[in-house]
Amino acid sequence: MVLHPTDLPPPSRLALLLDFDGTLVDIAPAPDLVVVPPRLPANMQTLRDLCGGALGIVSGRPIRQIDALLGATFAIAGEHGTAIRHAPDGPIDMLDLPDPPPHWVDAARALLARYPGTLMEPKRHGFVLHYRAAPEAARPLEAVLKALLAKAPAFHLLAAKMAWEIRPAGTSKATAVRALMARPPFEGRRPVFIGDDVTDEDGMRAAAAMGGFGLRVPDDFAAPADVRAWIATLAGAKREADAWPAW
Repeated sequence: MVLHPTDLPPPSRLALLLDFDGTLVDIAPAPDLVVVPPRLPANMQTLRDLCGGALGIVSGRPIRQIDALLGATFAIAGEHGTAIRHAPDGPIDMLDLPDPPPHWVDAARALLARYPGTLMEPKRHGFVLHYRAAPEAARPLEAVLKALLAKAPAFHLLAAKMAWEIRPAGTSKATAVRALMARPPFEGRRPVFIGDDVTDEDGMRAAAAMGGFGLRVPDDFAAPADVRAWIATLAGAKREADAWPAW
């Protein structure tokens, strides 16, 4: 069932933590082909103000990509929390993490060359192999990556939507949520994490453990368009605080 804004506390009590791909925007054939609807950034900025600044993006993308797509006006946890900017005009905190060995990247690229339509998305401390346009590559890619990681406990292999991601162990959207929620303006608010992928489940659980909610596309919202409509409704709401149900 798609949520109505009155199912949640008023924005003045919320901390909204939003995934990007598949949640705010529709999944595209390649990461650089996503389309940001024209009104989305402005609606999010209005909602951020209603939340007292406590609206953040928690994404697998680098912070610079989110800034280019939405504008540099939000707190962002990029690359699953390996880089965090707690405020729009604040510094970026970088975790000290290992990089994957160069021969892993070479092996992955060699395999991708055998499957037209696959592509690599580089990350600061890892990479993602996308096979949306070549689903037959799923198992071969998994086998090679598992072999590479067999003796590398410092890295994990994560299954995503039509993709495999290598990332440093100990990083997740849960660590990103906890880091954002530990500081103002998020601190002391009720977190609501919205995502769509298995990579978001850690963030959902972290929000729920803090007394908030983890919401998912397509379970709670049918599609990213419904998330955007929900944001637009919240941003346009002119309600007094006592018009919202108390929990």
